[in-house]
Amino acid sequence: MRASDTHPDADGDAGLLAAERPALLRASSVESVALGVGTLAFVLVGVVALIVFGGRHLSISGAGSIGEFAAVAGGIVALLAYAGGRLAAWRIPWFGSAPARARSRMDVAVEVFDTVAIAVAHAIVVLLLWAVLGFVLARSFQDAFVFSFPGSLLVATAAAVSAYYVFLSAAKMNPLLLSTVLAVFLVLGALTSMITASDPHWWKQNLSALGMTDDISGMTFNLTVIVAGVLVTAIARYATASSGTDGRAPARGELRVRTALIVIGVLLACVGLFPVNEFLLVHNTVATGMVIVFCALVIGLRWLLPALPRAFVVLGWAFLAVIALVAVLFAIGDYNLTAVELVAAVLIFSWIIVFLRITTATTADAAARSLSR
Repeated sequence: MRASDTHPDADGDAGLLAAERPALLRASSVESVALGVGTLAFVLVGVVALIVFGGRHLSISGAGSIGEFAAVAGGIVALLAYAGGRLAAWRIPWFGSAPARARSRMDVAVEVFDTVAIAVAHAIVVLLLWAVLGFVLARSFQDAFVFSFPGSLLVATAAAVSAYYVFLSAAKMNPLLLSTVLAVFLVLGALTSMITASDPHWWKQNLSALGMTDDISGMTFNLTVIVAGVLVTAIARYATASSGTDGRAPARGELRVRTALIVIGVLLACVGLFPVNEFLLVHNTVATGMVIVFCALVIGLRWLLPALPRAFVVLGWAFLAVIALVAVLFAIGDYNLTAVELVAAVLIFSWIIVFLRITTATTADAAARSLSR
């Protein structure tokens, strides 16, 4: 008597295990390559650090410090690691998902553009993360210094950790992960700009006052806004990526939602490209236009994408109500302009992030229903 006769589910279990094996192979392969990338970053950055530090005593933060070196090296490593991870996911069959269907040159160009934008976002996140950590540690260890050899080990470790996690992010990039990257990027960029602001009372003017200076604070704020705008244009494609996957042409509502998100992203990037102190009219026009397009998108979403959950539609209307409320409070003098801009920015980006996650979940549910039929 065969074992399968005694255990009727044995053949089924074996089939399931066989089906899961390729996925397990891909996961272990990705982890192995990521470890290799991290090791390579550790060795290369460690050797360069030993040469650059040259036996000196190093400060923790500031010009010529290990914090500055770790931030710059981590940013460069993150940029290269993300590019390598995406290239591996595209070219190596066992590395990621099944090879995609043939695409037009326009599709490839858009994919490359989105990849560059997300890679830059990862690099900036890593750079700001190590810079802020160095700033905090320098305040925790006043007047302390670090010897060159342990300092080289520290920055090499920071580079290795950066390369490892960014490579994994690139290899496994999906809409849910992209929403997390956008959230972390915005928080780190805004906090870094606020912490390094030369004017401690910048908040008495408006949020855009952070981008008026020529110091690190102004550069960080404007760069964060520009890259965030480019990321939103990438999200526009990710959030509506299901369009046409079942053989049909994208619906008119889907195309309008994608267009609206792209317009929001472009206008947001223009907010950073045109600082308020140099281009007052243009800056205010693009900022106002971004809010108007967002309001129109939220109001029309029920008709543009009727498949979305009603709870998300209600959430959008609630966000609009809060923005209107703080605008009224500003008009009567209870809130200043910075408070209104902060509330509006947090709610708009929160809506975009949740929208990306909701559309991903809705697409997954639709695919599961079609398979069960």
